[in-house]
Amino acid sequence: MNAATTTVPVIAIDGPSASGKGTIAERVAEALGFHYLDSGALYRLVALAALQVGVGLDDETALAALAEDLDVRFSGGEIVTSDQIVTDNIRSEVCGIGASQVAAFPAVRQALLARQRAFREAPGLVAEGRDMTTVVFPDATLKIFLTASAEIRAERRYKQLKEKGIDANIRTLLLELRERDERDSARSVAPLQKAADARELDSSGLGIEEIVRQVLDWYRQKVAGSQHL
Repeated sequence: MNAATTTVPVIAIDGPSASGKGTIAERVAEALGFHYLDSGALYRLVALAALQVGVGLDDETALAALAEDLDVRFSGGEIVTSDQIVTDNIRSEVCGIGASQVAAFPAVRQALLARQRAFREAPGLVAEGRDMTTVVFPDATLKIFLTASAEIRAERRYKQLKEKGIDANIRTLLLELRERDERDSARSVAPLQKAADARELDSSGLGIEEIVRQVLDWYRQKVAGSQHL
C-alpha cells in the first residue's frame, strides 16, 4: 500500500459465516458511495475454480496458482469473473465449505492479499470477511466484528437457500456452521478473531436497517472525531 492509498477510508467488517456481513457491508457502501469488497467471494471463487478444473482442495501450490490468476469484479450486486456472472454458483454450500478449506493455506491467503488491498480506492471502501480488521486493513478507519448466535445464523442461511429454491436442512446447516466456525477460529494463519480495536455488534435481535444505521453512526463519529484532532 502506498501513502496515497492509505489515506482512503476503509470500514472493515469481520465476523463468522452467515452473520450478515455481506448484506450490511453492501448497504453501508451504497449509503456512503464507497466501493465494496466481499473477500469471502474470492476464496469461494478459488474453491469453485479448483472444483471446475479438478484441483484438489488440499493442493496448496495449485490452489495458490489459481488465486494468483483470479479475475474478479463486483458489479451491480453481482460477482463477475472472466465476464461470467457466478454469484449463485459460489453461494452453494459446497463452495462455502471449500472456501473455508482453501482459506487455511498461507500461500492462498498471500496470493489474495494484494488483490484485496487493490480494492481500496477513493472515495472509500467497505470490506467484509474474516481478517479484514486484523490482516488486510489493520489501519481501517472503523473496525467492526459482526456476530450472531449459531442458531440465528443457521436460520438466516436456511431462509436464503429456500428463497432460491435450494433444498436445505436447518440441523445440517447448524452443524456445518459450527464446524466452519471451529475451522476459521482454529486455523494457524489469520484466524477469525475480534481485533482489539474493533467494535462488536451482535445482530441476533436486530433488523438490517438498525445494523446499517449503527455502522453509519459509528463511522460518522469516527470521521467527526478525526477532524477535531
